[in-house]
Amino acid sequence: MATNARTREIADHAREEVDAWFEASGDKGLLRLLTCGSVDDGKSTLVGRLLYDSRLLLDDQLATLESESRKAGGEGGLDFALLVDGLAAEREQGITIDVAYRFFATERRKFIVADTPGHEQYTRNMATGASTADLAIILIDARKGVLTQTRRHSFLVHLLGIRHIVLAVNKMDLVGHEQARFDEIVADYAEVAREIGVAGFTAIPMSAKLGDNVVIQGPNMAWYQGPALLEHLEGVAVGGPSAGIAPFCMAVQWVNRPDQDFRGYAGTIASGRVRPGDSVTILPSGRTTRIARIVTADGDLDEAGTDQAVTLTFADQVDCSRGDLVAAAGGANVADAIDASLVWMGEAAMVPTRPYWLKLGTQLVSARIARVDAVVDVNALEDRRGFTLRLNDVGRVRIDLDRPIAALPYAESRALGGFILIDKATNATVAAGMIGSFPETAAAAQIHADRIYWAAGTDEEDRAARASRLQARLGLGGRSAFVLGEAEMREGIGRDLGGDATALARRAGDVARLMSRAGVTIILAVPVPDGFSVPGSIVGPEADNARPVEDWII
Repeated sequence: MATNARTREIADHAREEVDAWFEASGDKGLLRLLTCGSVDDGKSTLVGRLLYDSRLLLDDQLATLESESRKAGGEGGLDFALLVDGLAAEREQGITIDVAYRFFATERRKFIVADTPGHEQYTRNMATGASTADLAIILIDARKGVLTQTRRHSFLVHLLGIRHIVLAVNKMDLVGHEQARFDEIVADYAEVAREIGVAGFTAIPMSAKLGDNVVIQGPNMAWYQGPALLEHLEGVAVGGPSAGIAPFCMAVQWVNRPDQDFRGYAGTIASGRVRPGDSVTILPSGRTTRIARIVTADGDLDEAGTDQAVTLTFADQVDCSRGDLVAAAGGANVADAIDASLVWMGEAAMVPTRPYWLKLGTQLVSARIARVDAVVDVNALEDRRGFTLRLNDVGRVRIDLDRPIAALPYAESRALGGFILIDKATNATVAAGMIGSFPETAAAAQIHADRIYWAAGTDEEDRAARASRLQARLGLGGRSAFVLGEAEMREGIGRDLGGDATALARRAGDVARLMSRAGVTIILAVPVPDGFSVPGSIVGPEADNARPVEDWII
């Protein structure tokens, strides 16, 4: 009995320690960073040294590192790059090919590091690592100074919205730890930063191989009075106060309907704060309502902010689906065209007239690249004329969409301003894009933006007749349309709803939204109950005769 009691006591104590560790870890901030620079500047060695000197490696990892270092040969000692370079080709060539992610934590902060390749041919891999980073460590070999790839990576880092830059002048041991050489490199890079538009950077001289100024300040560069790299990483402030005062925006990821009495809209808040009672708009439809509840697994909240995952309920029965945006007034733009910067990642060149899928958050629309305004010569930091984009090219383009989307410029929100282009034939991601602005010619989202029409009428026969006339008039204008009638709904996907007119209208709206997103114009000949907020346009006796149907067509 005493043995069992002692076992329970040990288990309870261990559980308390684990719970305390998780609670303490949860209070630490998270910093996402990447390392980039030219080939053989020591990026992987730096990450490995950070892990080693921070005493964050397990015994089996140290044993493996020692074994692999002996096999690799080299100049003796531990080869810290082996902690990060996992591909056989990387170890054979001593370079990074793919993006390697590593997680570690100190007493002050948690970190996710993306070690990115230096070769120009792997620029797209570097852009992938930079897309989620808050800080970039740009390495420079002290012997070589600022190189073409330094300029390229600095431009991409700035383009992808990273505003915290550390200039790590590595291999200072190979230039005699000379301050004059460090100052010369910093001055050269400052000129590059000015051309690109980088507001500021932190320069640190170091030797990743020897550990100088990585975790602690070494004895070899007493002239440097700044922080070691890890100290700087633990203290740098990311996010800033603007995230809390920006207008509220949340993309709907999932409609939560556990039973007939609850309908919630789940997502992660992209910006701003929200409270019950706040007025919001559903985009791109433009319908307005108020927040009724903010629901989480731990109970309802009185307020929620940026990066919190919540489920919102509305005070009114409004149409809202996955892919829609819930936003405060002025919280997002709605447009059917965008001006953007593209990093082309496809092996095949971009075809301007070819349709691609554009995915922004939970929104998926068909898109065509209307024109290439410029192809950026990243090496010379100049724009040149071009009509297409090839692998690793960066270009400024105009993109036309088949229907409006809700978005923000990338400079204001990564979540609502960054997108990818997908090849419709192969489903391969061919480009990463950043929205710059919205053309004045882009159509605002009106209530008819999703190509959905509701044929109003006094009875089923009247609605069917009006839908038929509208379908014919659209056909004369070269626009085919599909009619979904009340009888088809009740005999098909709505047969389980009985006489519930509101549920029937809601389900018809859901079907229409899905079809409109596939580019189909749909006419619903289904009754609209009083107080029901429909997606699309109601075409009734007045609207049908007041203006030509072309005015209703996007």
